[in-house]
Amino acid sequence: MSDNPVPRDERTIAVENASYRLAYLVLSFGLLVIIAVRALVLKEAGWDLFVLLILSSGVATFYQAKQQTLTRRWAKEGILVALIAAVVGTAILVAMLQLRSLLR
Repeated sequence: MSDNPVPRDERTIAVENASYRLAYLVLSFGLLVIIAVRALVLKEAGWDLFVLLILSSGVATFYQAKQQTLTRRWAKEGILVALIAAVVGTAILVAMLQLRSLLR
């Protein structure tokens, strides 16, 4: 190891942040694949992994909000996406319950 400090400039920080973003995407989509395999193949619940996925994104959002890097536009879009997800999730749940009652 060298005792000389490595100079850190804006490019180095940008590359590091980009690598963290890619790593987070790989982990997030990897968790979604594992959840799907658990549910469809193994017939197991994946709620524990869903909680981990949601918690990790919540931590990142909370940190950004605390550092005041989020904009009003971001907040509006986030609320809109959450509402759309809730509506679509509810529609899927209702459809699955109706299908389940028809199959009985």
